[in-house]
Amino acid sequence: MTRNLKEWIDAGGPYIWLNAGAVSVSVIMVAGLLLLIAVHGLGHFWPGPIAGFSYTDENGAVEHVLGEFADREIVPRARLGQADPRIRAEQELVERRLIKTGNRDFLGIDFRWVLGAGMGNVTFPTDVMAVERREWGNLYGYLVAVKRAGKSLVNDTDPWPVLRRQIEETGAVFDTIRHVERDLIGAANYRMERLRLEERGLELNHVDDAQKRARIHGERTGLKVEYERHTGRLVELYARLNEATYVIRLADGSEHELPIAKIVRAYRPNEMPLPGKLGFYALKLWEFMADEPREANTEGGIFPAIFGTVLMVMIMAVLVTPFGVMAAVYLREYAKQGTLTRLIRIAVNNLAGVPSVVYGMFGLGFFVYFLGGSIDAAFFAESLPAPTFGTPGLLWASLTLALLTVPVVIVSTEEGLTRVPRAIREGSLALGATKAETLWRTVLPMTASAMMTGLILAVARAAGEVAPLMLVGVVKLAPSLALDGNAPFLHLDRKFMHLGFHIYDVGFQSPNVEAARPLVYASALLLVFIVVVLNLTAIRIRNRLRQKYRAAEQN
Repeated sequence: MTRNLKEWIDAGGPYIWLNAGAVSVSVIMVAGLLLLIAVHGLGHFWPGPIAGFSYTDENGAVEHVLGEFADREIVPRARLGQADPRIRAEQELVERRLIKTGNRDFLGIDFRWVLGAGMGNVTFPTDVMAVERREWGNLYGYLVAVKRAGKSLVNDTDPWPVLRRQIEETGAVFDTIRHVERDLIGAANYRMERLRLEERGLELNHVDDAQKRARIHGERTGLKVEYERHTGRLVELYARLNEATYVIRLADGSEHELPIAKIVRAYRPNEMPLPGKLGFYALKLWEFMADEPREANTEGGIFPAIFGTVLMVMIMAVLVTPFGVMAAVYLREYAKQGTLTRLIRIAVNNLAGVPSVVYGMFGLGFFVYFLGGSIDAAFFAESLPAPTFGTPGLLWASLTLALLTVPVVIVSTEEGLTRVPRAIREGSLALGATKAETLWRTVLPMTASAMMTGLILAVARAAGEVAPLMLVGVVKLAPSLALDGNAPFLHLDRKFMHLGFHIYDVGFQSPNVEAARPLVYASALLLVFIVVVLNLTAIRIRNRLRQKYRAAEQN
């Protein structure tokens, strides 16, 4: 027995089991973390029931409360401070419930903790409705009437179907207004600004071209006419938008008349069947991924952040791959192997350990202020003193992350070049190929899988970086996407939103912590999903290249 145990230890059995156990624990921890994020994030979009109950405070005053149960905790009695007449003397642990009461414009807060001992009988009225608004968060209450131009649209029938129709109509008008403001008027303003800069450029260059000035004047006149036509249409649309109102009765019995134009959607979760709840859940998920944020990023969607993250990573990949591959090829194939080359490799490896915020400071100083300022002085003098490229933007953020991740690509590509047998190089040269042809047609294709490995690691790191991006282009809310219908279509000088920074901003800078917490989980889960999708795409390309050149070697 002792001999067998000694042979098992000498053969490395304990180390194999320790490694297997460590990998298993790591996988379980990662799966548990993702499950925790998914439960807390995805559960936010489910239409929770709205509870109604009477609540007695410590002074004996009774109030009526409407809201959703958001959380529950058991706390020691001593944590509550002074004695509370609602709690029995022998009771050591006390139940508290977090209620999302909404109605922030009337109550001042939309989340509150209540003691279970002060809660009366809890009911779930079927006619209570939740109203998602463009401002002030959710509103909970009972629908009383629907009006248009001050006249009630409902007599003795249920006003709920009428409200639903009015929300659809005003929603269509609101979408039309957004289209006119952002697409039509926005495009006209953009073209007028381009004409102003062109005219300014003629003045700076002392060019007196009557034909160009006449063309600019004619185009500007046409744009002004177009602008006035669109603004006149906006006046009509806003008049239609503000006609419809609804009257709602809150939990305290007060009634308020509010504009339907501020409603995103209204629903009655307590009377929803399961298929209706599933449809609502799918709609909310789609809104989260495809809509723009509202209410300081605590409501609505995060599409601009998704778009900015993916676009920045793609530009970064296009920039970092050629530079990293060329550097690796030079170090491995052309540079004289000596002390200097070894020092360069050590420096490249050390760059991978430099804190990312240092890269952000370098990008701000070199790319933004020095390089961007020089570009503005040379090519965009007509825009000065307003900077074009001399301010943080998408291009500088992508370049900074390319600089941050280039050591990974260099090291991976060098490892791939090292694995190519010397006999293949010599055989290519013996057949009359030059060294450059050997590299381009033989060596680099066989190194493609290693290049893709470096790119995978670079994408995984770049997608999650936040600290350098805060200095070189990321903002809390970008007014427009970096890719649109205005020439030159891809605007590398614009600031953009990023999922990593969005998570930081919502989690740590939001004034409404309780409302923001579920969105932090949901955004984090989506960021992990995007990184996984990008990596799986790169891994699939790498595996195809590996199979292709493995088959070529066998033939």
